[in-house]
Amino acid sequence: MENFLIKECGLKDIEKIKYISEKTFFETFSNENTEEDMENYLKENFSYDKLEKEITNEGSKFYIVEDGEEVVAYMKLNFEKAQTEPGHDNTLEVQRIYVLGKYKGKHIGKSLMEKTIEIGKDNDLNYIWLGVWEHNVDAIRFYEMLGFEKFDSHIFVLGEDEQTDNLMKLIL
Repeated sequence: MENFLIKECGLKDIEKIKYISEKTFFETFSNENTEEDMENYLKENFSYDKLEKEITNEGSKFYIVEDGEEVVAYMKLNFEKAQTEPGHDNTLEVQRIYVLGKYKGKHIGKSLMEKTIEIGKDNDLNYIWLGVWEHNVDAIRFYEMLGFEKFDSHIFVLGEDEQTDNLMKLIL
């Protein structure tokens, strides 16, 4: 990874988190979803109120990646009760990991996942898990290269559209 800086974030970074959350989600999924669904999803899921609750949740951690002054990627990790689904005791969920399109291929995602694996091992967790849209083949291939395997699926609702996410995990 070139001169990128990964740093853990707090409430003081809410503007940066909001910016990168909206920009990367839109960039990644706008071509596959209606404008109305995208607009509603962004408004509901990346509002200041919602982000403030997520950032201040003791079971979640946010990380951003900066290239100088520009925020180019971010990741949200969930522990214990902060996880989006029950039944994953002594594990870590990667709820969100997104990189701006122009920065893909620069090993930022890999560096964030290496950080996640380090956190998982340091906390003696059983495995790391995540959900990835079944049509996001590049992301699925990326996770498989890191050793993740599909173990289940669930429905992710974006606006009026029900989509299937593959649930993948990496045993530590």
